[in-house]
Amino acid sequence: MPIQNGSPTITVPAAGADALVPGKGPAAARPAKPLSLDKLMILLAFIALFAVFSLTANNFFTARNVLTLALQTSTITIMGIGVTFTIITGGIDLSIGSIVALSGTLAVMAANAGMPIWLSMVLGLLSGVGCGLLNGLVITGMKLPPFIATLGMMMVARGVVLTITNAMSKPAPDAFGHLGNDTLFHYGRQFPGIAYPVFIMVVVALVLGFFLRKTRMGRYTYAIGSNEEAARLSGIKVARVKVVSYMICGFCAALTGIILASRMVTSQPNGGVSYELNAIASSVIGGTSLMGGIGTVGGAVIGSFIIGVLGVGLTMQGASYSCSRSSSDWSSSSPWQSTRSATRKRNSCGQANHRRSRGPSSLRRIP
Repeated sequence: MPIQNGSPTITVPAAGADALVPGKGPAAARPAKPLSLDKLMILLAFIALFAVFSLTANNFFTARNVLTLALQTSTITIMGIGVTFTIITGGIDLSIGSIVALSGTLAVMAANAGMPIWLSMVLGLLSGVGCGLLNGLVITGMKLPPFIATLGMMMVARGVVLTITNAMSKPAPDAFGHLGNDTLFHYGRQFPGIAYPVFIMVVVALVLGFFLRKTRMGRYTYAIGSNEEAARLSGIKVARVKVVSYMICGFCAALTGIILASRMVTSQPNGGVSYELNAIASSVIGGTSLMGGIGTVGGAVIGSFIIGVLGVGLTMQGASYSCSRSSSDWSSSSPWQSTRSATRKRNSCGQANHRRSRGPSSLRRIP
């Protein structure tokens, strides 16, 4: 510690922003940490639920039912992965459901107008990315809380889709349904094949999981959620990282909307209501902290499948409609669900975060 003019001067290593994130700086040489207890418990909970229903519910552990479960869970998994990015930064996205309806409707309208199917789907994806971009710019530029900014986007997107469709569903061309209904590796009645949405879910999980854990931008996402001011002082472009996170969330919501519109071969301007609560629930159940800085893509995937296994398992055990609906609403044959299920999902989401004693009280107590 050199002395200059009688005052001590502390020399700080120029580690830069990388010193705040895992895998960089002096801490990079340390051995990898073992699997944490929280992550292990989440995985064990999923395995235990699956084992219990396999033993107690007839035909639960069959290839056909497992494939059906994966298909029904694929959309909520994609949304859960997207919202995980925003939650890790310390934010939230309440516009997911409206973006789902908007993107699917725009894609169907474009296909009906004569645009090639693939191009109409790209248009739907761009609409979701654009909504995410606006969310990020409003949050970082106008310094609005993410809750307020995305709540406004939820209302705007819903209003737009209801206005341009006059709140009426429109059928899509038959070719539009291939993405949501076609399968690969079909081997008869017992193995109906793996649906395209399942492959899309796997690809999204792998790509975004790699992005979050192995890239500089992903590590900066964790740094911002852990301590935004320290991240800013270390040189991280906080605004840019947040905007990218909300764009990823918008992309995942739009992808979900296109898949659902393809499965139904129709647009649903009134659909997607409160889907954001389902996505947040799967992310939080999977270990993401609503305070930011903690969360993984793998955890969001496991969280969504925990909800899916509960819903399908209880239904196959003969649980009454009113009892099983709270955990299986979104995973039923119809992708557009009622707001009653979303309220219950919000309650379970708050309870899960309350057990970690980290979440805000507004999500822990439902009036």
